[in-house]
Order: sequence, then C-alpha cells, then structure tokens
Amino acid sequence: MNGVRVRFAPSPTGYLHIGGVRTALFNWLFARHNNGKFILRIEDTDRERSTEESIEQIIEGMKWLGLDWDEGPYRQTERQQIYLSHAERLLNEGKAYRCYCTSKELEERRKTALSKGEKPKYDGRCRELNPPAPPLLKGGEGGFDKPYAVRFKTPQEGKTVFTDLLRGEVVFDNSELDDLIILRSDKTPTYNFCVVIDDATMNITHVIRGDDHLANTPRQIQLYNGLGYPIPQFAHISMILGSDKARLSKRHGATSILAYRDMGYLPEAIVNYLVRLGWSHGDQEIFGRDELIKYFSLENINKSAAVFNPEKLLWVNSHYIKTGNPLRLAKDLRPHLVAEKLIPPHTPPLTSPLSPPSEGGEGEVVKGGERGDLITDEEIAKVIPLLQERSKTLVEMAKGMEFYLSKDIKYDEKAVEKFFTPSIEPVFERLIEILEKTEDFSHSSIEGVFNKVVEEFKIKLGQAAQPVRIALTGKTVSPGIFEVISLLGKEKVIERLKTTLQRLL
Repeated sequence: MNGVRVRFAPSPTGYLHIGGVRTALFNWLFARHNNGKFILRIEDTDRERSTEESIEQIIEGMKWLGLDWDEGPYRQTERQQIYLSHAERLLNEGKAYRCYCTSKELEERRKTALSKGEKPKYDGRCRELNPPAPPLLKGGEGGFDKPYAVRFKTPQEGKTVFTDLLRGEVVFDNSELDDLIILRSDKTPTYNFCVVIDDATMNITHVIRGDDHLANTPRQIQLYNGLGYPIPQFAHISMILGSDKARLSKRHGATSILAYRDMGYLPEAIVNYLVRLGWSHGDQEIFGRDELIKYFSLENINKSAAVFNPEKLLWVNSHYIKTGNPLRLAKDLRPHLVAEKLIPPHTPPLTSPLSPPSEGGEGEVVKGGERGDLITDEEIAKVIPLLQERSKTLVEMAKGMEFYLSKDIKYDEKAVEKFFTPSIEPVFERLIEILEKTEDFSHSSIEGVFNKVVEEFKIKLGQAAQPVRIALTGKTVSPGIFEVISLLGKEKVIERLKTTLQRLL
C-alpha cells in the first residue's frame, strides 16, 4: 500500500490513557507495516482545558512506549490562520453563513424543541440572511453590529454514505443533521472543522480512531466535499470496556500510561497487551515489535468491543520480566530502586582526571557519597536473575533487591521470634567459622558448607537455612539461600551473620 499517512491526534485536556494509547498503537503499526508515515498532532483548540503539562505527558508517554512519529508534533493553536482562511473560502462560495443567534436564544429554542418531543437541532433561521460583514481574516463584527458564529450549510436532503474499513457501509440521513458551527463568535474554530482541514492539508490517507467518533464522520465528509478535498478512508475501532462491560474508566485501570510505568510495567508489555485488545494473529499471544509490524493489518481487528483485564496485563508483564535481558532490565529498574530509597536519586560518578575536584578532594565521590553508592547497571543486573521468576512488576523486583542494596537489614519481628532461639546461636557461630575459611562462594560450595553444619548439629537443612535467610535478608521469603549467599559474597555474609548474633542472640 503506497503513500499511507496516518495520524494520532490527542487532546491535551488530561493524561494519555489506555484507550488513546491503543489508538496510537494501531495507527503506528499500520504506518510501519505499510512503510507509511505516522504523524503526531496535538488538538489543543480547547484553550480552557488544554494544558502544557498534558502535552508534555503525552509526548513522554509516546516516547516511553517507543511510538516514534515521522512528523510533528503539530499544534492546532499554531494553525489558526489556516482555519480562518478556509472559513472565509466557504463563506465566499456560499457554503457557509454567519449566524447571529445568541447562546441564550439557542438554549431557549432547544428547550422548546425538547418540550415538544422534537430533536433539538438548529432551525437554520440565519441560513439565508446575507448582511454585509468584514472579511474574517481582518476581524471585526458583522453587519448587524453584533457578534456572529459561522455555520456550514449542511445538505438538508439525501444521505451521507461511506464505507468503513471495519464496519462496511455506514449510512446517515442528512435530515438528522443541523448546520454545524465551524467558527465560534470569538473566531475560534470547532473540533470537526479543524480535524477536516488538518487531515486534508496533511494528506492523511486513513483515519483510524475509536468508534465514539463515528457520529462525527458524516459532518466531516460533508466538509471534505464542501472544501473540495479528497476523503480519507475511515476505520472506527470498537471501544475498550471494563470487566463490568461498562465504558473503560479510571476505576477499571484507564489511568495515565505513565502511571503504569511508575507501577513497574515494561513498555513492551503494555504494547503487546494493548495490541491484543481487539487484534489477533492466530492464537499467538506474545509478539516482538518486529513481528507486530510484520503481521498487523486492519482486517484482523475485531469488530466487537474488547474487555480490559488487569490480570492478563500483569501476566504479560511478568513474561517480559522473566525473559528480559538483565542489563536492559537494570536500566528500567533504576528509578524504582530510587523510589524505594535503595540507591541515591542520581548515583554520583567518580570525578575523571578532566573534571574539577569535588569538595571531598580529587578522585572522590561527588556529593560526598560512599564508594558503595556507585551502583552500576552491571551490578544491578547481577541480582536480577534471582528475582525474575518471582517478580511480576519492576516495583516488586526493586523491593526484592533490598537484601542486596540495603546496608541496614530490617528484620521481620515475627520471624525473629519464631526462628531465633538459643539453639541457633552455636549453628551461626560454626557457620561463620567455616565461611571465614572458605574461598569458593559458588552455589555448590555453599551447599556443601550447609550440609556439613546440619550434619554436625543433627538438624534439618531448613532449621539452619531459614534463620540464615532472615539474618541476610530480614525476611522469610527470598531467592534460594545458596544463591543469596553466593551473590552477597563472603564479606557481606559474615558481617550480617555476626550482626545478627550481636543483635538477636
């Protein structure tokens, strides 16, 4: 398919949520599959509700997910003159007109129509008025010396018909539609008008969006026709529902996409899960990004609404954590380690010979931190294999890394009361004695040390291993005790065992 151009056009009136991300993802995959262009456009004409913070979060969320764009981000507020010139053209061609009805008058007519059981649409009373008025691009008021909006002359008879790429033929009766306001009285353009002009002037070939926009399509098609622009192909995706089959909302998990990042989800897990909400390729569940680009097509998008399942998302995330490269995971894990206060917010580097000396002296750690603060990604990655099987999120993994990074072990009080009895003191003393003479801290070597000790004291392995686990990690649950000892190393293990003897026995 040649010359494909699609767009994602969020409104910055709030956060970028799950539904918006899936729309962006489908557009991005369609563009990449067809070697087309993916355009990012910020629809910020709602000046009262649009915020710079929302724009920044949208862009940050897109970057985190890896949904890169080929053009943009364009902002509608920077294109006002383009909209005004198009409105002027429609006025000059008699395809639009000035409407002098006030908001109060329109509201009164709406209430009257509703009281009669009629559809409350504009009655077209200004449609044939033609008072003198200055050009829009020069500003000013209308010939009646009062403000006016500009309405598009909607066809009053016939039908608007188009073929939706997902739904087939869709028909709207023109008599159901009134004359759309395209410019408000303050000369700001309305949503449907901006969308058509933007899509037309940006040469958008396919409009892939949620089916909540389906009702806007006939109005937009009429505007395309009125302006003489080619009509793009439309594909309206079914909405995502919550588990109760209601429209997805914050209580179902439709929170900011960056909130999922903060909860410890990986971007590839979010992408993989969302693409399967409404699209399939056989029975395959897990896809690499290259596979998604290769296989994606509109034909395989389901017409029925998808149901958001937080448990399934968590399963997908745990899969990517279990199979992830430890060094790559370490980079994503770092901010969560900071949040858990296990490493400093900005791990300070050693000063290089070319850097000015720090306050602590040449070659010392910036900010006065200790050498132990210099936790590299490689050091973090060493611990990750022990935690991958038991961590569903990066937050869980960060908490599980406390035993390795924390200098002050916090003991589970109930576990201490249960396992630290007087009989364990000689066991600890003997373990320390043997470990001080042990150079090989491999898994098999440590296992041999424990087997020797439990045989000497005629106890079960668990009777020694569990108290040692608590001494080294503070908890009754951790990765395998031999792996923990091997990872911590001789110095830390002996230090923690001695500290436990001093504190608890």
